[in-house]
Amino acid sequence: MLHTKSESDITSLAPSSPSRSPKRPVYFVQSPSRDSHDGDKSSSMQATPNFRSPMESPSHPSFGRHSRNSSASRFSGIFRSSSGRKGSRKRNDKGWPECNVIVEEGKYDEYDDDKGFTRRFQALMALLSFVVLFSVFCLIIWGAGRPYKPQVSVKNLAVNNIYIGEGSDFTGVPTKMLTVNGSLRLSVYNPATFFGIHVSSTPVNLIYSDITIASGQVKKYYQPRKSRRTVLVNLVATKVPLYGAESSLPPSNSGFQVPLTLEFEIRSRGDVVGKLVTTKHRKQISCPLVIDSTSTKPIKFKKDSCTYI
Repeated sequence: MLHTKSESDITSLAPSSPSRSPKRPVYFVQSPSRDSHDGDKSSSMQATPNFRSPMESPSHPSFGRHSRNSSASRFSGIFRSSSGRKGSRKRNDKGWPECNVIVEEGKYDEYDDDKGFTRRFQALMALLSFVVLFSVFCLIIWGAGRPYKPQVSVKNLAVNNIYIGEGSDFTGVPTKMLTVNGSLRLSVYNPATFFGIHVSSTPVNLIYSDITIASGQVKKYYQPRKSRRTVLVNLVATKVPLYGAESSLPPSNSGFQVPLTLEFEIRSRGDVVGKLVTTKHRKQISCPLVIDSTSTKPIKFKKDSCTYI
């Protein structure tokens, strides 16, 4: 049978009981009341008890009645205050409480336009940088390949046949006619170390007294780098009218001699970087010579026999 002690008994026994732990100060927790939304400022005050043993502490797994009541009162105050505010809020169709929406001024399209302009500007700058760098690279390569000029030298001229006879031109005017058949030998050297060249020429002419009596052409060809090649040019003239120029021919014992001039131009094109970077060179060649109708030996040319410009 449980006996309840009076308040006086508890007061009389308190000094004689040993204190296992120092007394803790008593403090109060104030919770919002149910009518806080309506303007009532009354608050519920509840004293927190002074725990005398670890068993009575709220951290111990065995929760007392008082601790449950205090926790319930704390949380009930919060829910009560929040429930009091629910009635004053408006709700939308979906049941969510309405709230004020912050509207930002300005359009986002402007930022998108700025970003697109920046990307286009960066792409343009990258393209211009590439063009400038590539142009500088091509200029350097062009300058490096410019000094490599092809070396051309005339070796000899072999005359197989030369003949002067009577005839008439296409208008029927009687005059002396000249027929020549020969071959010219040239040597072409490409000193370039990193590109080949395309070689061609203007017509190779044999001129007598300002009259072209024979002509030929160097066939266009490709010559690799650091290579030498011998080129043959056929010179052919058939019944070329001299129009009285034969009177100036010096006589020979059993034939005649014809003073001629060999003139032509050698052209070369080097593709350094494809067809984007090319080097072009021209060399004009002029060689005086005398053809003897009685001799079949090739006419050899020395280095100083011809003029190279």
